[in-house]
Amino acid sequence: MSMSRFVDMVDDPSHVKKLTMPQLLVLAGEIREELIEKLAKNGGHLGPNLGVVELTLALHTVFSTPKDKFVWDVSHQVYVHKLLTGRKNRFHTIRTTDGLNGFALRSESEHDCYGAGHAGTALSAALGMAAARDQRGTGENVVCIFGDAALTNGISFEALNNIAHTTKRFIGILNDNEWSIAKNVGAISAYLNKLITHPSYNKLHKNFEDFLRKMPKGELALKIGHKAEEALKGAAADVALQHNPTASGESRGGFGSSMIFEELGLKYLGPIDGHDLPLLVSTLEYAKSVDHPVIIHVLTKKGRGFNAAIQFPEKFHGCGPYNALTGESPAGKPGTPPAYQDVFGQTMVRLCQKDNSIVGITAAMPTGTGLKALEKAMPHKYYDVGIAEEHAVLFAAGMATMGFRPVVAIYSTFLQRAYDCILHDVALQDLPVIFCMDRAGLSANDGPTHHGLFDIAYLRCIPNLIAMAPKDEDELVDMMFTATHQSHPVAIRYPRGPAEGVAIKDQAKLIEIGKAEVIQNYAQTGHPKVALFGLGPMNRTAREAAAMLTAEGFDVAVINPRFTKPLDAGIHTFFAQSAEVVVTFEDHVVTGGYGSAVLELLSEKQISTPMIRIGWPDQFIEHASTVDYLREKYGLTAENAVAQVKQILTPAQGKSLRAVA
Repeated sequence: MSMSRFVDMVDDPSHVKKLTMPQLLVLAGEIREELIEKLAKNGGHLGPNLGVVELTLALHTVFSTPKDKFVWDVSHQVYVHKLLTGRKNRFHTIRTTDGLNGFALRSESEHDCYGAGHAGTALSAALGMAAARDQRGTGENVVCIFGDAALTNGISFEALNNIAHTTKRFIGILNDNEWSIAKNVGAISAYLNKLITHPSYNKLHKNFEDFLRKMPKGELALKIGHKAEEALKGAAADVALQHNPTASGESRGGFGSSMIFEELGLKYLGPIDGHDLPLLVSTLEYAKSVDHPVIIHVLTKKGRGFNAAIQFPEKFHGCGPYNALTGESPAGKPGTPPAYQDVFGQTMVRLCQKDNSIVGITAAMPTGTGLKALEKAMPHKYYDVGIAEEHAVLFAAGMATMGFRPVVAIYSTFLQRAYDCILHDVALQDLPVIFCMDRAGLSANDGPTHHGLFDIAYLRCIPNLIAMAPKDEDELVDMMFTATHQSHPVAIRYPRGPAEGVAIKDQAKLIEIGKAEVIQNYAQTGHPKVALFGLGPMNRTAREAAAMLTAEGFDVAVINPRFTKPLDAGIHTFFAQSAEVVVTFEDHVVTGGYGSAVLELLSEKQISTPMIRIGWPDQFIEHASTVDYLREKYGLTAENAVAQVKQILTPAQGKSLRAVA
């Protein structure tokens, strides 16, 4: 008979507080086992959550949610928090249809005070909560947990600049694991690394632990507020002196005069071991008692407790199913087409080999976007700017003014963050920056924070910009080749996952700008005509609907629009005028999307042919196990298109039922 586990007994944060420190340490190990076992089937953000087990336990030991507020940057590391806040019995459903969301979600639990899926938002949101608390005088604690990668994002620094000016009570926890999704880049990463790798750190770290462990609580504030602070500043100064031997005293600046956080008016504690549970609890108890903003720098190991996740942190940041013992992923099905991102990456290498003006830029997503291939093949052509989408776009604009053709590879959902830069800095100056937007459409397991369902709407209103969507991987290559020959901004959207499985030509061809492709023309059978316009990957759905309608006696044309800006006015008006029903298909919200653009065009041309728009409704779409499930649920199917056509038109009548009515 197996012994009961502490993890089976904890159903509420109050239960955590009842455990002794030895019991909490056992619980930490059990939670890691639970994460590894439960995520093996469906995947998820394993590495980040293995790294915050002790930190999350310490938070729930010292604070009391939902009164106290935990704001998690990105919030992909809240799995342990979910296990401890009444969602343990549903944890096996995480990221599956009707299951738990993979991120913090306000509607899911009162213990989730703020939802997010993008980096760099937590400090600002937490400061807003702290200011609201101060206004109301309610006294709760606000704790912001942000990663080192969040410090590559400009929003984080905007918030840091305002904390000390806004409130006296704020606790920020810098969870430093040296990784975001890929290895962190830039001066901030180097700054943190210099601090924790300097020889003075080892002695400093031990002294800091001794202070926290040995001093009675009544003396803790005094000791840390003076000795530990001075020791930390001294270590930082040592780092600066090594970096700049000629500097001394206050003239050192940067590292030397004090920590970055201290310069911003925030008391800095650390770095401390993020897996030392007693140390974390003592530090948080102190931070809870002071009347000034505090930043606690904790060092954690991404993937701790699972060797495979430690060896391959990028893979296990957000992974698919795996073997819980070995970490190996299941073999792919033979004959599976390459992923769109891989086609993009391989094409970037070929384009850069032939054209010295082309470079690739990513915002901390080298593997997810496919640019890892360029980094390996031609590292001098590759730039990773960290989680800083605005900077990525502006950086590209600067390069474009110097005769380069930068290709900015950013997911559709993340490019939203750089909207003003696209409009004001790229399009207004008519610069030849190319935006390649992966994950245009659904990212099913991740849900609404990651679905790319709005880019057609937010881009098609921008002057000078050309926007395309390929129906398959061969057309993606042609569009990338075409984009490199334009003197205007270009955006190309394509979905996550396997492509269509068509052969890619040896030599890419130029596509005429604004020219649609007729896949299937009318057969002139004398039967009622239906024109189907299938954009991007939805062209396959349009072809499926065409086969079904043809079998039922309709004369069907299928068009691949290719461009959402500029639209092919000639082809759209010709087929709309000659058809008795027009249907548009798009992997995008119908509000402001491709179908809306067609409606506007037909209205301008005074064409009144009945029109059906197949796309996502005007709402945020939830997460699910598969894209197909969500498409079926919301009607992005050939069957739904056929049913709607038949509500308007019958093959026997050859007339619009709407017109007859």
